[in-house]
Amino acid sequence: MSAHALLLKYIQNSEKAFADIKLQHEGQVQSRDSIVEVIEYAKRYLSDAKFYGEKQQYETGLVSVAYCEGMLDALRLLGLVEFKWPNTQKKP
Repeated sequence: MSAHALLLKYIQNSEKAFADIKLQHEGQVQSRDSIVEVIEYAKRYLSDAKFYGEKQQYETGLVSVAYCEGMLDALRLLGLVEFKWPNTQKKP
């Protein structure tokens, strides 16, 4: 798969995660404001990925969207947000 196709796929997956993301219940170690701040950073990385994609700098775009996904995964793995990545596997 080309870098361009991968970039488009990861951007779409990240947009879906942002559309579905839900903050978990209060009482976690981190404050709600801190969690929202990390989400905003991740959104900026997604924006950067789109920018570089438009400039046909696909590898740089992939790095940006990878940071975005990593931040979202970290929040999810810590139990601070809830979302699911789109299932990209095709069923037989």
